[in-house]
Amino acid sequence: MSTSDLIGTFGVSILLIAFVLNQRRTISEHSRTFLVMNMIGALLCAYSAWLVRFMPFVVLETVWALFAAWGLWRWSPATAD
Repeated sequence: MSTSDLIGTFGVSILLIAFVLNQRRTISEHSRTFLVMNMIGALLCAYSAWLVRFMPFVVLETVWALFAAWGLWRWSPATAD
């Protein structure tokens, strides 16, 4: 497995874990944990895509990470469930 595969697999795993935890109502989509997991997972996926020069996925994951970062910047305990 290449370095880009390992990084991408780790990033996707973080995103999927966040999704499953949210679906099981373990964490809220408004929680800091969910937003951090989405930001880190998306950044890792974007970097992995960058390494293999797959630009559509770089754009998708970068925008995903930016929106997660924006959510973190706006986060307050009052908005979390």
